[in-house]
This record gives sequence, structure tokens and C-alpha cells, in this order.
Amino acid sequence: MKVEAPPAAPSTAPPSTGTRRDLISAAAAVALVTAAVLVGRYIQDHNGTLHVNWAPLYAHWEPHVGPGTPAAISVAVLVVAYGPVVAARLRWRLLLPAVWAASAAWTFSLALIDGWQRGIAGRLTTSYEYLQVIDRFDDVGATLRDFTRHILLHSPDHWPPHVAGHPPAATLTFVGLDRIGLGGGAWAGVWCITVGCTAALAVLVTVRALADERTARRAAPFLALAPAAVWMGTSADGYFAAVAAWSMALLAVAATRGSRWAALGSGLLFGLTCYLSYGLTLIALVAAAVLLTARTVRPLPLFAVGAAVVPVAFTLVGFNWWEAYHLLTERYYQGAGGIRPYGYWIWGNLACTVLIVGLATVAGLRRVPGRVLRDRAEPEGRLALVVLGAALALLAADLSGMSKAETERIWLPFAVWLLAATALLPVRWRRGWLTAQAVLALLINHLLVTGW
Repeated sequence: MKVEAPPAAPSTAPPSTGTRRDLISAAAAVALVTAAVLVGRYIQDHNGTLHVNWAPLYAHWEPHVGPGTPAAISVAVLVVAYGPVVAARLRWRLLLPAVWAASAAWTFSLALIDGWQRGIAGRLTTSYEYLQVIDRFDDVGATLRDFTRHILLHSPDHWPPHVAGHPPAATLTFVGLDRIGLGGGAWAGVWCITVGCTAALAVLVTVRALADERTARRAAPFLALAPAAVWMGTSADGYFAAVAAWSMALLAVAATRGSRWAALGSGLLFGLTCYLSYGLTLIALVAAAVLLTARTVRPLPLFAVGAAVVPVAFTLVGFNWWEAYHLLTERYYQGAGGIRPYGYWIWGNLACTVLIVGLATVAGLRRVPGRVLRDRAEPEGRLALVVLGAALALLAADLSGMSKAETERIWLPFAVWLLAATALLPVRWRRGWLTAQAVLALLINHLLVTGW
């Protein structure tokens, strides 16, 4: 005779405990941002050492509306209302372009709140930006061999800040666009937004490969409606974020499916990433998390071969990455970086990160350590491990002192991975958290004019 076990006793823990902790985490993040604003205002008013007008963001206060306002609100309403259902039911091959379309619509509409010229066409044409030096690359080889001689501020014809602050692959991207007839600020802005929005797809591909499709689908609406879109649409760092993200996506595919071409392509994009931004060498921590999650190092030989291509090419032409990096460090401390107080920005940068990723992501991040410790074999635990790798990369960048302010754009390549933590949030609260994300982005873009 078979004796059935008695039904399990109901849990004594209130079902709302997790949600309450999520809200407490979000409240703590709001307190952090508030403190960063108030303390930053005090420091800037009394000694002017922050070199930003609305700390912790590089922005100034200017409430306004623009032609993108109705579109941005409409996109937000549609994604909040239908995003979770569409993400759960749409075929995967159709979901990826749908997420890209929603992300692009969201980013373009947010940028157009500032108008076409100020929001998109003029962003990369300022005295700080890459388009100022296009005519100095008529002889690309000669310019690359001479590149390091113009990094320091006291050098002849020194590069503008963003050209000096990045390896030359960043500038060469816009030189290439100019050469094929897509020159000027409008094409540059459209390029950065169009390519940058594919970062969301790369994150989804990675999560699906390492965790499962269900977990990826849960993150999809949050990746489409990210507050980070405010800066994805105003800086080249959104483009850098996409290149880095696709490198990690291909690595995940190589690790889980054994694809040699994916391993080679991942390495190629990783090498390019390192020549787009010096600080993005830290994306190696995300790569390590991907391999640890997949429990394999099989892609590494071909990854290494691909990763060598871009560095070897630039070295043969005559550009020395290490020399340029050391000169950049000196240049950094010649400018605002040498004045901005480390004691404020070490935590002010984290407040800035809250504004990039939103309160929903903060709530999701609260759940990451527990998932890593208890559920590493489960899909959500595997996702949490990758998110943890991105968080460690961001913290390393913070501690380095080479990212004092302006991290709302500089840290976009790490922030897109933190957004994936939203997949850990309870299903029933998804629309509420999506609303919080959208409201934050709309407030920032309507109350402030961002510098990047």
C-alpha cells in the first residue's frame, strides 16, 4: 500500500518579503542619488572642483519639451502595456528585431526631445568630439604613426579630449563613414544610435545561450526601455557598448555550441573593443564570467587568435597602444581629471549608475548575490553570474580613479549587462518596474540637457 506524504506546510514567510526588500533597495538608491546631488551642489558652489553643472551628471538644469516628447511618451506607454506579453509570446526570431525596433524608437525619441540639431546632428560635432579631426586623417598611416605626439595638452596641435582619450579606432570609425559619403554630425549620430541599440540584442543572445530563453524574454522589455538610452543617443559610447556586447554574445555562443567562427569573431570584436576605448579592456571580466558560467575554456585559443588581429594591425602601422595609454593617463591629470575630487566621485559615480540603469535594475541587482551563491546551476543563477562579472568590471573602473564623472556615457558598455538583472524580478510587478524605468528617463531628458 502506497502512503502519500502529507502536503507541505505553507511557508511562514510573507510572500511580499522579496518585494519589500526590492523597494528598500530602490529607496536606498534614491537616497544615494539625492545625496550625490546635494553634496555635489555644495562642492561645486563652494570650490568648483567637480567641473559639472548638475552633479553627478554632466548636464545642466533646463526644463523643456521638444518634438520627441509625444513619441517618447507613446513608446513608453506601449512597452509598459504590451512589452511583457509580447516578449513572452513572440517567436524568438521576431522578438530580436522587435526589441531592436523598440529600443531604437525609444532612443531616437528621447534624443529628439532636444530637437534634431541639439539632440542628434550636433552631438559629435562639438570641440570635444571626433568629427573635429576628420581632415587630419587624409593620410591614415602617417596620422596613426604620429598619433601619440598629440595626446598631451602641451603638445603641438593636441587632439580634442575624446580623440586623445580613446585609441584611434574610435576616430577611424567616423573617418570611415566620411570616406563612404556619410560624413557630418547627422550620419554620425544616426550611426551611434542604430548600432548602439543592437547592444540589447547581444545581451539577449548571451542570456539565452548561458541561461535559457525564458530568462532572456523576461529581460527583453527592460532592455528596450532602458534609461541608458538617454546617453546611448548622445555619445559614441553607445556604439562602443554594442561592439563589446556582441563580442560577449559570440563568446557565449562559442562556449555553449562549440562554434569556431563565433569564437574567432568574438576575439576579433574584443580586440576592436580595446582599440575603441582603453577602459573597455575591463570587459575581460565579463568574458571570464561567460566562460565560468559555461564551464569551459574551449573557445580561448581561437578567441586569442581573433583578439590579436586588430592590435597587430595597428602596431604594424605604427600606433603604440601602451605608450598612448600612459600618455592619456598624464593628459587626464592635466585636465579636469586632476582636479575632480576622488572622495566624491568614488561614490558619486555609483549614484550616476543608478540613473543609467534605473531603479528596476537596482532591485534586480539586490537578488544577484543570493542567486550566485544558491542557484548557480539554475538559469537565473547563471544569469546572475554574468551580471556579477559586469558589476565587478564597473567597480574596478570606479576604483581606478580614471572615471571621475561622465560615467553616464563611459560606463554604458557595463551598464547594458546590469540591465539583465531585471529578469530576476517577480513577473507580477514587471509593469510597475517598467513604468519606473520609463519615468526616470523621461524626467532626465525633460528636466536636464545632458552634455553627451
